[in-house]
Amino acid sequence: MRKPFNVVQAAILKAFTEGLFHGADMAISSDQVVANIQRQFGMIEGKKPGEIGLILYVLCLVLGGPFFLIFGPEWRARRIEKRLQRTQNDMMQDLARIRSIIYAGYYGHWEGVSEDDNRANPVLQQIGYILPAHRARGGGEVPVTLFPGRDLTHNDILEPDQIPEAADVIVIGSGAGGAVAAATLADHGHDVLIVEAGPHYPSTRITHEERRMTSRLFIDGGIQTSRDNDIVVFQGRCVGGSTVINNGICLRVKQAGLTHPQADDVFADWAALGAPVDEARFISSYEAVEHRLGVEQAEHKSGRNNGPHLLDGWQGYAASTGDQKDIASPATWFSKNYGPRSIGADCAYCGYCNTGCPYARKQGMAQSYLLDARKRGANILADAEVRKIVWRDGNEPRRADGVEVCLSDGSRRFVKARKGVVVAAGALASSNILGHSGVRNTGEDISLNIACPVVALMPEGAPLNAWDEDQMTTYVDRGDFLLESHFQPPMSMSTLMPGWFGDHARRMRNYNRMASAGVLIPADRQGRLKGGRLRFKLRDDVELPLLRRALSALSKVHFAAGAEEVYPAVARGLALKPGDDIDGFFDRVIREADDVTLSSSHPHGGNGRNADPAKGVVDLDCRVHRTENVLVTDASVFPSCIRVNAQLTTMAMAHYATARDPFAASA
Repeated sequence: MRKPFNVVQAAILKAFTEGLFHGADMAISSDQVVANIQRQFGMIEGKKPGEIGLILYVLCLVLGGPFFLIFGPEWRARRIEKRLQRTQNDMMQDLARIRSIIYAGYYGHWEGVSEDDNRANPVLQQIGYILPAHRARGGGEVPVTLFPGRDLTHNDILEPDQIPEAADVIVIGSGAGGAVAAATLADHGHDVLIVEAGPHYPSTRITHEERRMTSRLFIDGGIQTSRDNDIVVFQGRCVGGSTVINNGICLRVKQAGLTHPQADDVFADWAALGAPVDEARFISSYEAVEHRLGVEQAEHKSGRNNGPHLLDGWQGYAASTGDQKDIASPATWFSKNYGPRSIGADCAYCGYCNTGCPYARKQGMAQSYLLDARKRGANILADAEVRKIVWRDGNEPRRADGVEVCLSDGSRRFVKARKGVVVAAGALASSNILGHSGVRNTGEDISLNIACPVVALMPEGAPLNAWDEDQMTTYVDRGDFLLESHFQPPMSMSTLMPGWFGDHARRMRNYNRMASAGVLIPADRQGRLKGGRLRFKLRDDVELPLLRRALSALSKVHFAAGAEEVYPAVARGLALKPGDDIDGFFDRVIREADDVTLSSSHPHGGNGRNADPAKGVVDLDCRVHRTENVLVTDASVFPSCIRVNAQLTTMAMAHYATARDPFAASA
């Protein structure tokens, strides 16, 4: 395994480790932490390791240069703490990024290969964590075992020497938008080739080694950020796309009893922007996808601790406010594409949804629509990145002749499209591909659902053990924001757990007593691509006040559920206690996006639908304006922010765009 950090950078990492863990008992050495980081970043492709290496040099210089390396852990801890007290903006972000990397290197410690190799893992023992294979499951519990028979196999993936010279339709991307489009087009009788930039990881290759899975399955190893590093953007890069590493949440943009009655009507907003959908047809597409995936409400035992914690806390909070909008808020269990239970494929609630399901119990695209596409004759090419569409000539309307594909060995191939091309590589990648292909106005008006976690310490007694369940099971739709229960395995939890030095260590030692949830707020059309990367700024008068209000509400919900302390994800790691002025706290500590940990798994927009070519990239049928045979069928076509988790609506949009054969007359 290559070591991406040189001797000096490794020494800086070790110095940071010793400073951050000063005064705390370490179950492994600082040298082992550095070795773990080297291993994790050695598996990440792209420029991120080099970017982190430069940040290490800058921080070392700011913290004392050679003295930071020479002096002891206590001195280093004081230097870091002083810098935290004085620092604003980018320097605080850089410190927070290195902090997360160090904690991931510690709490992501993995020994050998298997879970059995980690029975005596000292870090996991230190926090009282039990790996799924070693958990006791009594009568009525779902076994933590593989559900066999619904995975793509190695034989379903083309070898480089099997790449066809041509296909009727080339679908770029195998995630929610690409897989649904590919299966539907194959059902129309087209010869379909699906091209995926990432590798194929069947369920049997997925493990609970968090560092390996995040490095292999995510873009940039799970640390992709906006240009100014304000927001971490999680996206999958593998066969099945982000459906491999998401929580399987299936929410419509509006549905009676599941959506707040006063929430903005997304379909009406789209119509007002010049991008109406046929609502009856779109609902039929929702229904078709839900039926194929066996979408059903999460089993309550799968979220038995952290799920009810949010619902009970919300009930107490809403009763205390008396606000009719709070009282009218649906507070219930998520619907998901796990299972279905009728065939015995129930979620095994291991808690590792975001690093892939090793048990084939989630019907991601590789366990559903890609299988359907293969049965209908489609081919899948993995580890192959489409750089651009090649056009037949320069006249408008332009006609795609095929695509240029770059293989993992660096070689390039042209594959001809006899009938057309479908772009569904995700909001950011699709915009880049179309932009590189000469399509106008791509990468504009990108929306995000912004997430921010709040962790709570529950009373001593019977441990909550919120890690022994599905990561996300319940939510509250307040109309202007959502609250979602969630909990993470040790490595991921350590990076979102607020706090520094001994505070962070103590909080992780109380891992079994933690409850956690997050807020989800809409940030509508504030982003654009610049140099291929996302530029996204939250507005001082819109998103930031909403974020403060949502975090304040969630903190009060935790206290209503009995929390002793609450740890919002503010950069300085401060804690709240019962009786604190919670509203005043968030007004003081969140002045800009740099002051809080923000992420998004739901980028959408960039190639918005619109009847007017001057206002959108694709038309109302999702066909690229001024082209004959290029469609876009992923979340990039959403004209505005949809406010809720994007998976189901992305699938429905792909079905909506392809259910009526868009290439019926192509030749």
